[in-house]
Amino acid sequence: MLGDARLAVEFADEMLERGIYVIGFTFPVVPKGQAGIRVQISAAHSTEEIDRCVQAFIDVGKKKGVI
Repeated sequence: MLGDARLAVEFADEMLERGIYVIGFTFPVVPKGQAGIRVQISAAHSTEEIDRCVQAFIDVGKKKGVI
């Protein structure tokens, strides 16, 4: 959970720039102050794709100051 709606949207935008499609979800989907990121992972994703996604989360998280 990121909390801030603007941060969730910016985080999702930066992930997309890295080729990772995620959704920033905010109010009214979740209560105000509980914005976050939604991902969908399936068995069709390779280990390399999962590793790339995790690394993108780490990189963006550090850049945004949430890690």
